[in-house]
Amino acid sequence: MGQGTLAIDLGSSSTLVAWQGDASSAPELLALPPLCRPSGPPLIPSLVQWGPSKPLLGQQVLDGGSPESCVRNFKLLLNQPTPPPEAQRAAEALLQGIWERLPSDRLPQRLVLTAPVEGFGAYRRWLLSWASRLAVPELALVDEPTAAALGAGLAPGSLVLVLDMGAGTTDLSLVRLEGGEGKAAPMAQLLRFAGRNLAPERQGLRTARVLGKAGQASGGLQIDRHWALALGAPHADHPAWLAAAEQLKCALSSASTAQVLLEGDGPARLLRARRQQLETVLDNNGLAAQLDGLLAQVEAAARRAGERLDQLDGVLAVGGGSQLPWLQQWLAQRLPQRRLPVAQPLEAVVRGALAMTPALQVLDVLSQAVSLRCWDRRLQAHRWHPLFLAGQAWPTPQPLELVLSCSSGQTALELQLGTPEPECRAEVVFHNGLPSLRAQAAGAVRVCPWEGAPQLLSIEPAAQGEADRLRLQFRIDGQQQLWVQGQDLVSKQVFGPQRLGMLE
Repeated sequence: MGQGTLAIDLGSSSTLVAWQGDASSAPELLALPPLCRPSGPPLIPSLVQWGPSKPLLGQQVLDGGSPESCVRNFKLLLNQPTPPPEAQRAAEALLQGIWERLPSDRLPQRLVLTAPVEGFGAYRRWLLSWASRLAVPELALVDEPTAAALGAGLAPGSLVLVLDMGAGTTDLSLVRLEGGEGKAAPMAQLLRFAGRNLAPERQGLRTARVLGKAGQASGGLQIDRHWALALGAPHADHPAWLAAAEQLKCALSSASTAQVLLEGDGPARLLRARRQQLETVLDNNGLAAQLDGLLAQVEAAARRAGERLDQLDGVLAVGGGSQLPWLQQWLAQRLPQRRLPVAQPLEAVVRGALAMTPALQVLDVLSQAVSLRCWDRRLQAHRWHPLFLAGQAWPTPQPLELVLSCSSGQTALELQLGTPEPECRAEVVFHNGLPSLRAQAAGAVRVCPWEGAPQLLSIEPAAQGEADRLRLQFRIDGQQQLWVQGQDLVSKQVFGPQRLGMLE
């Protein structure tokens, strides 16, 4: 029986499930009939309809139910401070149906769930509450913008603009992926490991820094309503016309003309349309002005954060609406030469979620961080630079790279390592005569240097001037040992790997 990692990306319109065995095997999307669509990517419509004995889920609703009376768009409702019971019940039924229909030869050792990075705190709490009841040894949470960027191939440290047009919402997020030179790489937030729950304060959801975000409560479904009316629907929410409008919209993403069969509204008949007709509908209903407004908000936030949109490493368009040629043209006009092609926009989030969780290589998580003492040329002083953080999984899936400079005449580099002390301390306070502990901010983080003489790296020939000299790669192996290897950028000499010590 195969063990591995299961990732679930619950969306407002559709849900995707992906699987990865060991870290050397490729991720795959799981088809779970009868819940998923019979053709194309195995999307599971996020629909639930209650029946006399058991609910209809996903594609079952479209095949044999009454879509006009089903429960939909419950992801947004779950983010309310007090989620409606009907939305909770529907989401639980769909997720439980997915869990129960996993192939018998797939045994999840880890469940990875996705959620928006901010503004969805209530939804994340509900999602984790549901998952906590499952008998799975490891549970992890990843944020959707970071997962989308990693799923599309962007490196840690990148500045990326993510346009996510789903069924119910359109979001524009400017995020800086955590990681890169001298910083911990993006990682999932482990919430349960080896059957034990991890304390929330041991690690935060530190995978992406959101510099600006703007959104609106309309997306693909709103487009479908306008499109259905333009095609001749009696009203915007007519189920049969909405379904036909969505099919036509999707078909026109890859063809200039298309036709679909309109069923459920009298005699079946063909609906034909051209892409130009759809784009006229989008223009007439002000989609460009709405997106321009979102972009202006994000650009203003970027300026406040000291960033500029002309410094983007990539622009990602994900979600169902990302496939519209009209949207791609809007991006090309507003952000020329910055688009990053996404071969599988519907799958980017769930594939990126697996990329952030090195399947089955994780043996444990660090209880203490480790930092390297470096010389800061700008401050003209030494400072402690973080290498690996408390709560980070080991062994590391890839090395952490750091480029260090040397002073003129320097012939050796000292690798002084240290362990940061906790960032808060406790003080004793008395309440009604009884002593208790209260957390107190500790100010600047203090670092306790490791015992013993620091390791030296020889520099030959001696450095001339202040310039980048050594490219180092740090990694943690399966025995929790810290290793370094690297290259002299001047002499091109390669050294290592060298053991630096044991982590805790």
